[in-house]
Amino acid sequence: MVARHIGASPSLYERTTSIPVLRAQGCHAGRVRTGGLVVLDFGKLSFRPRRGGYGTVTFADRFASNRAITWAMKSYARGYSRCLPRRSKARIILARGTSNYNQDVPSTYTAGRLWAGATVAFANYLRRHHLDHVTAAAGDDAEPAWDRTFRRTYDFFRGYARSDHGYLIYNYGSLDGGVGAIWKLRQAYYVAGGMEEARAVPEIYNRTMAREWAELARLSVHRYHKPIKLAGLMTQHWTSCSGCGYTAPKARHVLARELTRATHALTVRTLSTVTNIGSPG
Repeated sequence: MVARHIGASPSLYERTTSIPVLRAQGCHAGRVRTGGLVVLDFGKLSFRPRRGGYGTVTFADRFASNRAITWAMKSYARGYSRCLPRRSKARIILARGTSNYNQDVPSTYTAGRLWAGATVAFANYLRRHHLDHVTAAAGDDAEPAWDRTFRRTYDFFRGYARSDHGYLIYNYGSLDGGVGAIWKLRQAYYVAGGMEEARAVPEIYNRTMAREWAELARLSVHRYHKPIKLAGLMTQHWTSCSGCGYTAPKARHVLARELTRATHALTVRTLSTVTNIGSPG
């Protein structure tokens, strides 16, 4: 199977919630007609009772409250919408991202519930202001090595799904050795589509990662008679980094081939969303 040459939407490891900075990021994405999934990863979950309660620690090692993150998301959406060329049909799914790394919060269930509430509030903001080129979503870089018991990750996803709000959460994580190495099948499957709102956009940096996700897809069909909800994939390739893994076209090609070998059902058409994550320039 030969994958056609494709680009990738730019996702970001955010270092700030500055309104002007996020507006400029969104404006740049709009000017170049970015489409598809865009994850703004604001870092690991954290809690500061005197600084807004639940939030994250960004990639600049600074606390950002959930409220500040929501304003940052709004700013990106406004910048994108204002700078998108007139009559452009480009659209993005803008996901509020975090991870399951060292979750320093009293309750990951509460953190998940609040993450969902903020996602709904963002969606309502988009609707009120007619920012029709942007769709709200959430994201979690869920990696087994960061939560070996799965309990805190499960509680976060469970909290996110508490109310029937209908907004997706994209798992852009890894499998760290594959099914059974750390997480059991039912655990890996849950955050890859077993939960109704969950969608998988796995990190595919090399062939091993592609094979691990293809094996999860095969085992899920065999055990649960349902495939994982695979929405696309994530890469981390930059031209200035020789060891950062596959380019987006290569990752898509390799994952599609491994899926075909493993399942004989999931095809390249399931990988419509391809995003490349990195730090802001």
